[in-house]
Amino acid sequence: MNRSTTMRAVRIAEHGGPEVLHLTEVPVPTPGDDEVLVEVAAVALNNTDLWTREGAYGLAGDPDARAGWRGPLDFPRTQGADVAGRVTAVGPGVDTGLVGRRVVVDPALYAGDGPDAHPVGLLGSERDGGYAEYVTAPADQVHDLTRSPLTDDQLAALPTAYGTALGMIERGGLAPGETVLVTGASGGVGLAAVQLARARGAHVVAVSSGSKLDAVRDAGAHQVLDRARDVVDQAGVAAPDGYDVVLDVVAGDLVGDGLPLLREGGRWVVAGALGGYDVSFDVRRLYLHNAQVIGTSMHTRTHFGLLMELARGGEIAPVVAATFPLEQAAAAQEELARRGHVGKLVLHP
Repeated sequence: MNRSTTMRAVRIAEHGGPEVLHLTEVPVPTPGDDEVLVEVAAVALNNTDLWTREGAYGLAGDPDARAGWRGPLDFPRTQGADVAGRVTAVGPGVDTGLVGRRVVVDPALYAGDGPDAHPVGLLGSERDGGYAEYVTAPADQVHDLTRSPLTDDQLAALPTAYGTALGMIERGGLAPGETVLVTGASGGVGLAAVQLARARGAHVVAVSSGSKLDAVRDAGAHQVLDRARDVVDQAGVAAPDGYDVVLDVVAGDLVGDGLPLLREGGRWVVAGALGGYDVSFDVRRLYLHNAQVIGTSMHTRTHFGLLMELARGGEIAPVVAATFPLEQAAAAQEELARRGHVGKLVLHP
């Protein structure tokens, strides 16, 4: 059966609001050397989709500049980092046995070839992503999940949110039996952090909002704090002996106010700035207690491999809040921005 030479894709040609998302017909990409072509079954949304579209990442020395995740974007750009689908073709140098396999794409563009290289780009930002019927990806960054019990929607929920959360956990050295505080716990990364930390055997205290507390508790949190009240006071009561690790996607004033919550040698791991990027804290709380503040952006190849093993065994079950057809990408992003849901939003190309 011949595949069409064109496909539908949602692209942006400039930064702006949801109105800059346009459904269009474009050529099906051809996989190059060491690449595969993936027919997209599901693509999950992330906050990075909003910020990339808005150009909200700023530049070094100019925090208000409009830019993508790692700098100026090359327009037009097809968004969408989190792809689950099936390999339909391979480029030169790739094993044809991959054709037909059900896969998840590691969306990171890495700084080098090693297993611990840092991400310096992202599918849907520095390279065309999965808001489309087909997408190309490096062959060594598609992971065979054919036998996973998870649905395509659940698999699509994994890469950025769960990859980022696992990167936080790994870089923070969270160990079984330790106590962890998770901020923004009803969001994609936060909920993933709750599930992954619980699976690791940690005691999980999570911060969310009133209408979402039960959902966060159902995801595995031992205790859930309401962010409408004083979070630092509540967190101190919930863990009077302090926290070994804080997994923080909020930042803002919480970093300075909350550092005293850490135990000796505690680790405050930051992977977001929903509460603000301009942070100050008393540095004495850092060095006098051998504490660490750790920045983490996504995952490494090693981290992603660990995540895929969990997915193959069905050891985590991502929560999918809602699905949308591709032509409703703008509506889906608007829903994401309202933050009224718990779990992931997914597009079906």
